[in-house]
Amino acid sequence: MAVVQEIRFEGGSFAFGGQSLAYESYGEGERVLVYVHGLLMDSQMNRALAQSLAERGQRVVLLDLLGHGRSDKPLRASSYRMDAYADEVVALLDHLGIERAAVGGVSLGAGVTLQVAVRNPERVQALLIEMPVLEWAVPAAALLFTPLLLTMHYAAGPAGWVTRQVARLPRTSNGSLNSALALASSPPEVVKAVLHGVLTGPVAPTIEERAAIEAPALIIAHTRDLIHPFSDAEALAAVLPDGRLEPARSMLELRVAPDRLTTAIAEFLDDAWSDDVRADDEVRAER
Repeated sequence: MAVVQEIRFEGGSFAFGGQSLAYESYGEGERVLVYVHGLLMDSQMNRALAQSLAERGQRVVLLDLLGHGRSDKPLRASSYRMDAYADEVVALLDHLGIERAAVGGVSLGAGVTLQVAVRNPERVQALLIEMPVLEWAVPAAALLFTPLLLTMHYAAGPAGWVTRQVARLPRTSNGSLNSALALASSPPEVVKAVLHGVLTGPVAPTIEERAAIEAPALIIAHTRDLIHPFSDAEALAAVLPDGRLEPARSMLELRVAPDRLTTAIAEFLDDAWSDDVRADDEVRAER
Protein backbone atom coordinates (compact mmCIF):
# COMPACT_ATOMS: atom_id res chain seq x y z
CA MET A 1 0.00 0.00 0.00
CA ALA A 2 1.50 3.35 -1.07
CA VAL A 3 2.18 5.87 1.66
CA VAL A 4 0.98 9.38 0.93
CA GLN A 5 3.62 11.91 1.93
CA GLU A 6 2.24 14.68 4.10
CA ILE A 7 3.53 18.07 2.97
CA ARG A 8 4.03 20.72 5.59
CA PHE A 9 1.97 23.82 4.81
CA GLU A 10 2.21 27.29 6.27
CA GLY A 11 0.27 30.38 5.27
CA GLY A 12 0.98 33.84 6.54
CA SER A 13 1.51 37.50 5.86
CA PHE A 14 4.00 40.21 6.69
CA ALA A 15 4.18 43.98 6.58
CA PHE A 16 6.32 45.78 4.03
CA GLY A 17 6.17 49.42 2.99
CA GLY A 18 3.04 49.95 5.05
CA GLN A 19 1.18 47.15 3.24
CA SER A 20 0.37 43.52 4.04
CA LEU A 21 1.72 40.81 1.74
CA ALA A 22 0.46 37.21 1.82
CA TYR A 23 2.42 34.04 1.17
CA GLU A 24 2.07 30.26 1.30
CA SER A 25 4.85 27.77 2.10
CA TYR A 26 4.94 24.12 1.06
CA GLY A 27 7.45 21.57 2.34
CA GLU A 28 10.43 22.20 4.55
CA GLY A 29 14.19 22.37 4.55
CA GLU A 30 16.93 24.84 3.65
CA ARG A 31 16.57 24.54 -0.13
CA VAL A 32 13.92 27.15 -0.85
CA LEU A 33 12.26 28.23 -4.09
CA VAL A 34 10.24 31.46 -4.06
CA TYR A 35 7.83 31.37 -7.01
CA VAL A 36 5.78 34.32 -8.25
CA HIS A 37 2.51 34.31 -10.23
CA GLY A 38 1.58 36.08 -13.47
CA LEU A 39 0.07 39.52 -14.01
CA LEU A 40 -3.33 39.94 -12.29
CA MET A 41 -3.27 36.25 -11.24
CA ASP A 42 -2.32 34.95 -7.79
CA SER A 43 -0.58 32.12 -5.95
CA GLN A 44 -3.41 29.68 -6.58
CA MET A 45 -2.09 29.14 -10.12
CA ASN A 46 1.14 27.66 -8.72
CA ARG A 47 -0.16 25.55 -5.84
CA ALA A 48 -0.01 22.24 -7.71
CA LEU A 49 3.57 22.98 -8.79
CA ALA A 50 4.51 23.86 -5.21
CA GLN A 51 3.00 20.63 -3.90
CA SER A 52 4.77 18.54 -6.52
CA LEU A 53 8.18 20.12 -5.91
CA ALA A 54 7.69 19.82 -2.14
CA GLU A 55 7.15 16.08 -2.62
CA ARG A 56 10.54 16.04 -4.35
CA GLY A 57 12.31 17.62 -1.36
CA GLN A 58 12.08 21.34 -2.15
CA ARG A 59 10.52 23.97 0.07
CA VAL A 60 8.40 26.23 -2.15
CA VAL A 61 7.09 29.64 -1.05
CA LEU A 62 4.41 31.34 -3.12
CA LEU A 63 4.09 35.12 -2.77
CA ASP A 64 1.05 37.20 -3.65
CA LEU A 65 2.53 40.44 -4.97
CA LEU A 66 0.92 43.71 -3.94
CA GLY A 67 -2.40 44.14 -5.76
CA HIS A 68 -2.85 40.39 -6.20
CA GLY A 69 -4.45 37.53 -4.30
CA ARG A 70 -4.70 38.01 -0.54
CA SER A 71 -2.19 40.87 -0.43
CA ASP A 72 -3.25 44.49 0.00
CA LYS A 73 -4.46 46.38 -3.06
CA PRO A 74 -3.71 50.10 -2.85
CA LEU A 75 -4.98 52.23 -5.71
CA ARG A 76 -1.70 54.06 -6.38
CA ALA A 77 -0.14 53.00 -9.69
CA SER A 78 3.32 53.82 -8.30
CA SER A 79 2.95 50.83 -5.94
CA TYR A 80 3.04 48.41 -8.86
CA ARG A 81 6.48 48.76 -10.42
CA MET A 82 8.57 45.74 -11.35
CA ASP A 83 11.51 46.92 -9.25
CA ALA A 84 9.17 47.43 -6.28
CA TYR A 85 7.91 43.89 -6.75
CA ALA A 86 11.51 42.64 -6.64
CA ASP A 87 11.94 44.38 -3.30
CA GLU A 88 8.85 42.53 -2.04
CA VAL A 89 10.50 39.19 -2.85
CA VAL A 90 13.61 40.19 -0.89
CA ALA A 91 11.41 41.40 1.98
CA LEU A 92 9.76 37.96 2.02
CA LEU A 93 13.19 36.31 2.33
CA ASP A 94 14.02 38.66 5.19
CA HIS A 95 10.73 37.90 6.92
CA LEU A 96 11.32 34.15 6.67
CA GLY A 97 14.98 34.44 7.69
CA ILE A 98 16.22 33.00 4.39
CA GLU A 99 19.65 34.20 3.29
CA ARG A 100 19.65 32.67 -0.20
CA ALA A 101 16.91 31.07 -2.28
CA ALA A 102 16.11 29.98 -5.77
CA VAL A 103 13.75 32.58 -7.22
CA GLY A 104 11.33 32.08 -10.06
CA GLY A 105 8.04 33.01 -11.60
CA VAL A 106 5.76 32.95 -14.61
CA SER A 107 5.26 35.90 -17.00
CA LEU A 108 5.16 38.91 -14.66
CA GLY A 109 6.86 36.71 -12.09
CA ALA A 110 9.64 35.96 -14.58
CA GLY A 111 10.32 39.67 -14.95
CA VAL A 112 10.33 40.11 -11.18
CA THR A 113 12.80 37.21 -10.93
CA LEU A 114 15.24 38.93 -13.29
CA GLN A 115 14.94 42.16 -11.32
CA VAL A 116 15.75 40.31 -8.08
CA ALA A 117 18.80 38.73 -9.70
CA VAL A 118 20.07 42.13 -10.87
CA ARG A 119 19.26 44.10 -7.72
CA ASN A 120 20.16 41.47 -5.09
CA PRO A 121 22.41 38.82 -6.66
CA GLU A 122 23.75 37.76 -3.25
CA ARG A 123 20.28 36.48 -2.30
CA VAL A 124 19.79 34.32 -5.41
CA GLN A 125 20.88 30.70 -5.66
CA ALA A 126 19.23 29.95 -9.01
CA LEU A 127 16.56 31.30 -11.37
CA LEU A 128 13.48 29.51 -12.66
CA ILE A 129 11.99 31.65 -15.44
CA GLU A 130 8.70 30.58 -17.01
CA MET A 131 7.41 32.37 -20.13
CA PRO A 132 9.44 35.60 -19.90
CA VAL A 133 8.04 38.82 -21.38
CA LEU A 134 10.88 40.80 -22.96
CA GLU A 135 11.58 42.88 -26.07
CA TRP A 136 9.80 40.76 -28.69
CA ALA A 137 6.60 40.74 -26.60
CA VAL A 138 6.15 44.52 -26.50
CA PRO A 139 3.80 44.95 -29.52
CA ALA A 140 1.51 42.08 -28.51
CA ALA A 141 1.47 43.18 -24.86
CA ALA A 142 0.50 46.69 -25.92
CA LEU A 143 -2.33 45.34 -28.09
CA LEU A 144 -3.69 43.25 -25.22
CA PHE A 145 -3.20 45.38 -22.12
CA THR A 146 -3.78 48.90 -23.43
CA PRO A 147 -7.44 48.22 -24.37
CA LEU A 148 -7.93 46.48 -21.02
CA LEU A 149 -6.51 49.49 -19.20
CA LEU A 150 -8.75 51.86 -21.18
CA THR A 151 -11.78 49.68 -20.46
CA MET A 152 -11.09 49.70 -16.72
CA HIS A 153 -10.76 53.50 -16.86
CA TYR A 154 -13.58 54.59 -19.14
CA ALA A 155 -16.04 51.73 -18.61
CA ALA A 156 -15.49 51.06 -14.93
CA GLY A 157 -19.23 50.84 -14.23
CA PRO A 158 -20.09 47.99 -16.63
CA ALA A 159 -16.75 46.29 -15.93
CA GLY A 160 -17.44 46.45 -12.21
CA TRP A 161 -20.84 44.83 -12.70
CA VAL A 162 -19.22 41.95 -14.60
CA THR A 163 -16.51 41.41 -12.00
CA ARG A 164 -19.09 41.35 -9.19
CA GLN A 165 -21.02 38.63 -10.99
CA VAL A 166 -17.86 36.55 -11.49
CA ALA A 167 -17.00 36.99 -7.80
CA ARG A 168 -20.23 35.14 -6.95
CA LEU A 169 -19.23 32.04 -8.88
CA PRO A 170 -18.17 29.05 -6.76
CA ARG A 171 -14.50 28.20 -6.69
CA THR A 172 -13.22 24.83 -7.86
CA SER A 173 -10.56 22.32 -6.85
CA ASN A 174 -8.32 23.58 -9.69
CA GLY A 175 -5.93 26.29 -8.50
CA SER A 176 -5.19 27.64 -11.97
CA LEU A 177 -8.89 28.01 -12.75
CA ASN A 178 -9.49 29.69 -9.39
CA SER A 179 -6.68 32.13 -10.14
CA ALA A 180 -8.31 32.98 -13.47
CA LEU A 181 -11.64 33.53 -11.70
CA ALA A 182 -9.90 35.79 -9.19
CA LEU A 183 -8.55 37.81 -12.13
CA ALA A 184 -12.01 38.08 -13.71
CA SER A 185 -13.49 39.24 -10.41
CA SER A 186 -10.85 41.89 -9.63
CA PRO A 187 -12.27 45.40 -9.08
CA PRO A 188 -11.68 47.66 -12.12
CA GLU A 189 -9.87 50.29 -10.05
CA VAL A 190 -7.35 47.71 -8.85
CA VAL A 191 -6.79 46.30 -12.35
CA LYS A 192 -6.31 49.83 -13.68
CA ALA A 193 -3.75 50.73 -11.00
CA VAL A 194 -1.78 47.51 -11.45
CA LEU A 195 -1.65 47.76 -15.25
CA HIS A 196 -0.74 51.43 -15.14
CA GLY A 197 2.09 50.81 -12.70
CA VAL A 198 3.53 47.77 -14.47
CA LEU A 199 3.29 49.23 -17.99
CA THR A 200 4.81 52.61 -17.13
CA GLY A 201 7.60 51.34 -14.88
CA PRO A 202 10.77 49.40 -15.77
CA VAL A 203 9.70 46.05 -17.24
CA ALA A 204 12.97 44.13 -17.57
CA PRO A 205 16.67 44.60 -16.86
CA THR A 206 18.82 45.75 -19.74
CA ILE A 207 20.65 43.21 -21.87
CA GLU A 208 23.91 44.27 -20.22
CA GLU A 209 22.41 43.67 -16.77
CA ARG A 210 21.12 40.26 -17.83
CA ALA A 211 24.55 39.31 -19.17
CA ALA A 212 26.01 39.97 -15.72
CA ILE A 213 23.68 37.54 -13.91
CA GLU A 214 25.83 34.68 -12.66
CA ALA A 215 23.17 32.44 -11.09
CA PRO A 216 22.22 29.33 -13.08
CA ALA A 217 18.87 29.75 -14.81
CA LEU A 218 16.29 27.34 -16.21
CA ILE A 219 14.01 29.02 -18.75
CA ILE A 220 10.71 27.37 -19.70
CA ALA A 221 8.86 28.60 -22.78
CA HIS A 222 6.67 27.40 -25.61
CA THR A 223 5.90 28.40 -29.17
CA ARG A 224 2.73 29.97 -30.60
CA ASP A 225 2.36 32.65 -27.93
CA LEU A 226 2.49 36.36 -28.83
CA ILE A 227 2.62 37.59 -25.23
CA HIS A 228 5.39 35.17 -24.26
CA PRO A 229 7.28 34.69 -27.54
CA PHE A 230 9.72 31.79 -27.71
CA SER A 231 12.25 34.17 -29.26
CA ASP A 232 12.40 36.12 -25.99
CA ALA A 233 13.20 32.94 -24.10
CA GLU A 234 15.85 31.92 -26.65
CA ALA A 235 17.50 35.33 -26.48
CA LEU A 236 17.48 35.27 -22.68
CA ALA A 237 19.04 31.81 -22.56
CA ALA A 238 21.74 32.98 -24.97
CA VAL A 239 22.65 36.10 -23.00
CA LEU A 240 22.63 34.60 -19.50
CA PRO A 241 26.08 33.18 -18.65
CA ASP A 242 24.53 30.00 -17.20
CA GLY A 243 21.13 29.83 -18.90
CA ARG A 244 19.39 26.68 -20.09
CA LEU A 245 16.23 26.58 -22.21
CA GLU A 246 13.59 23.90 -21.61
CA PRO A 247 10.88 23.97 -24.32
CA ALA A 248 7.34 23.29 -23.12
CA ARG A 249 4.79 21.53 -25.33
CA SER A 250 2.17 24.19 -24.58
CA MET A 251 1.31 27.08 -22.28
CA LEU A 252 -0.65 24.69 -20.06
CA GLU A 253 1.76 21.77 -19.86
CA LEU A 254 3.21 22.69 -16.47
CA ARG A 255 -0.29 22.91 -14.96
CA VAL A 256 -2.23 20.25 -16.87
CA ALA A 257 0.36 17.52 -17.54
CA PRO A 258 3.26 18.65 -15.36
CA ASP A 259 5.32 15.51 -14.73
CA ARG A 260 7.97 16.03 -17.42
CA LEU A 261 8.63 19.69 -16.64
CA THR A 262 8.36 19.25 -12.88
CA THR A 263 11.02 16.55 -13.04
CA ALA A 264 13.27 18.85 -15.09
CA ILE A 265 12.75 21.66 -12.56
CA ALA A 266 13.48 19.41 -9.58
CA GLU A 267 16.68 18.12 -11.20
CA PHE A 268 17.76 21.66 -12.05
CA LEU A 269 17.21 22.86 -8.48
CA ASP A 270 19.03 19.83 -7.06
CA ASP A 271 22.00 20.61 -9.30
CA ALA A 272 21.96 24.30 -8.36
CA TRP A 273 22.15 23.53 -4.66
CA SER A 274 24.68 20.71 -5.20
CA ASP A 275 26.95 23.11 -7.08
CA ASP A 276 26.84 25.40 -4.04
CA VAL A 277 27.76 22.52 -1.74
CA ARG A 278 30.64 21.53 -4.02
CA ALA A 279 31.89 25.12 -4.07
CA ASP A 280 31.83 25.27 -0.27
CA ASP A 281 33.78 22.00 -0.11
CA GLU A 282 36.40 23.40 -2.49
CA VAL A 283 36.79 26.55 -0.39
CA ARG A 284 37.24 24.45 2.77
CA ALA A 285 39.78 22.24 1.01
CA GLU A 286 41.83 25.28 -0.05
CA ARG A 287 41.95 26.48 3.53
